[in-house]
Amino acid sequence: MRCMELAGLAGVVGAAALVGFGAMAADPFPGADLAAGKEIHSAKRCGSCHAQKSGRDEAHMYLREGRKVNTLFDLRRYVSLCNMELKLDLFPEDERDVGAYVNQQYYKLVK
Repeated sequence: MRCMELAGLAGVVGAAALVGFGAMAADPFPGADLAAGKEIHSAKRCGSCHAQKSGRDEAHMYLREGRKVNTLFDLRRYVSLCNMELKLDLFPEDERDVGAYVNQQYYKLVK
């Protein structure tokens, strides 16, 4: 009987782990603050810079055909690249928040 109880417990723990993993996978930027990301995006003039570079509105850089960001990895990499090259002095959690905001607003990436 003890063996059956342990097998049942293992099934419950396994199912809980899968549910937890599913929730993690559903949120590509766990713990992100979208409002903070929006504020940083605006305060650091990210959209203005992108509009200036593209010669169009800020959304064009994010949504254009042949864009460079096609995965979450790309998005994180480019947010970090802008931070370093432009000396924005963002902390890792700020980069996460900006990435989450831009993803939610424009990209809608899940992987």
